[in-house]
Amino acid sequence: MVLKRSKNSAVFCHVAATLVCGYQITASAQTVTNTAPSAPAAATLAPAADAAAPAAAPVSPWSANLTLTSQYVSRGFRQTWGKPAIQGGVDYTHPSGWSAGTWMSSVSDHFIENGTVEWDLYGGYSGTVGDIAYSGLIYYYVYPGAEMSFAKTKYNYGEAVASATYKWLNVKYWLTYTPTYFGYNSNTLGVGNNKNSRGSGYLDINGNFDLSNGINLLVHYGAERVQNFSAYNFQDTRIALSKVLDGGWTLTGAYTKGWAKNGIYAHYTTGALNSAGVADVSNPLASTFLVSVTKTF
Repeated sequence: MVLKRSKNSAVFCHVAATLVCGYQITASAQTVTNTAPSAPAAATLAPAADAAAPAAAPVSPWSANLTLTSQYVSRGFRQTWGKPAIQGGVDYTHPSGWSAGTWMSSVSDHFIENGTVEWDLYGGYSGTVGDIAYSGLIYYYVYPGAEMSFAKTKYNYGEAVASATYKWLNVKYWLTYTPTYFGYNSNTLGVGNNKNSRGSGYLDINGNFDLSNGINLLVHYGAERVQNFSAYNFQDTRIALSKVLDGGWTLTGAYTKGWAKNGIYAHYTTGALNSAGVADVSNPLASTFLVSVTKTF
């Protein structure tokens, strides 16, 4: 991906996701016993009334999800360059609060040089204190085969995230612990000498509102601070409506918009060619609409 000076970008995950970050529901099985008095001895054809009812089926610690979306947008960036994406993940949640999972999405080589897949790996702990739900998770994002060829730099990076939820308000902070955030360093950006972007942070604020009848409203604001390269900082917003359907399906429509100082991402390119055979250039932070359908298992 050609990041030269003012022509490049960075984006996350997950994101996404929507996805998978900081929320979980656990339940324990309960046994219900039939306490009705025994039937009279003469009623030999009736079933025994004092037999215990079967225990409720235990809740599985495993869950999975599959999404088809008109495009993949994370932190305001159109990672599939306006094209559809297929996404899916698997999660394991232990009753103690520990969890781990993985999630994947298709991406475009117009946004990530030689990239076709984003693969997220994560794990951590969640709990509650009074009315506050909290979690701490570690993420690592892998883009198999993707590399900024001119700088021999991969996009892979890792973040730690702390999350707190009170009623309708959720606040997260994502902190880059790897040497680079999405490959940002002096070589890829052409800024400074031997600087990296470890310590970059993303403030992620979300309002989740139950509108009844299975309809939910999400209002999101995010702000990324790129360590040592403040010219590449950006912000984004998202408004989404989702409807829970029968059979574990959810339908979502969303509007997203991102922006940065001085249009730093306005002429973004990885050198991938368009239909005219020239390098495709666009603003991946431009406002856009998307629609998705998700099935949970």
